Amino acid sequence: MGGYSSEHNISIKSGNVVYKYLDAKKYNSYRIIITKEKWFYLDNENQKYPVEKSDFTIRINGKKIQFDCVFNAIHGTPGEDGLMQAYFELLGIPQTSCNHYEAALTFNKRDLLSALKPYGIPCATSYYLNKGQVVDEKAIVDKVGLPCFVKANRAGSSYGVSKVHKKEDLSNAIESAFKEDTQIIIESFLDGTEVSVGVITYQNKITVLPATEIISENDFFDFEAKYMGKSQEITPARISEKQESNVKELAEYIYKTLGLKGYTRSEFIFIGDEPHLLEINTTPGLTEESLLPQQAKTAGISLEELFDSAIVEALR
Repeated sequence: MGGYSSEHNISIKSGNVVYKYLDAKKYNSYRIIITKEKWFYLDNENQKYPVEKSDFTIRINGKKIQFDCVFNAIHGTPGEDGLMQAYFELLGIPQTSCNHYEAALTFNKRDLLSALKPYGIPCATSYYLNKGQVVDEKAIVDKVGLPCFVKANRAGSSYGVSKVHKKEDLSNAIESAFKEDTQIIIESFLDGTEVSVGVITYQNKITVLPATEIISENDFFDFEAKYMGKSQEITPARISEKQESNVKELAEYIYKTLGLKGYTRSEFIFIGDEPHLLEINTTPGLTEESLLPQQAKTAGISLEELFDSAIVEALR
């Protein structure tokens, strides 16, 4: 848990919930905190023990401890962009999220949408911009229209995301997005019901969880709406049978097409009955209030069962 990005503290919360709900009779669990400065094991007395990065082991009272499996609860880099996945793959340690290439692909919003385009996945019209490039506001508005969304390309939890209503606000939104990433994506506004759909491998079977409808009190589902109670999250979503069938089918199709495993949560907006993909999270939030646990609960899967299954699947 932890990580190097703005999502560090949210990841710590997720990791602590996993630690709390893992069956202590079945697992010896260790909280490993990943920061830019150091990696360490934090015991229940808040004592820190350094991690040996060459083989991902720790020493407690002279005894070397090797791990059988890693439960990945890092949101953002390096746990959601493929770096940790590649590291564990090299070390031969099973881990609960998708493999390194799929993690890197889904974390990069621009590359993800490009990879899915040949498969006919509907999504918003987009415009790409890299730091240092000339900003042509007219070209942006001509392509995506107003209002539009300006997003950091490789960030989560709505960091670096702005909804822009007027052309003169574009430069501030672009500047804000560049604080999170050197690449940004500017997307057309899709006016419809927003839903979030969890797809997981559970008991050796791909399972699509009930969709959550998201109604933000703010202009969109931003950080405040996600983490500070400024939204309604309704599970199961109040959508028609046709919409539910379409979004479940599309979410599972994307999961299979990309070769994902572990937990994922995809965001969609309906235009009529057709869901349009916004993004995919491969290390979604895992607190009691987070969307994926809410969806699992509605499907009759407890947190204990959800977390246990992730480890069983990783070891499988």
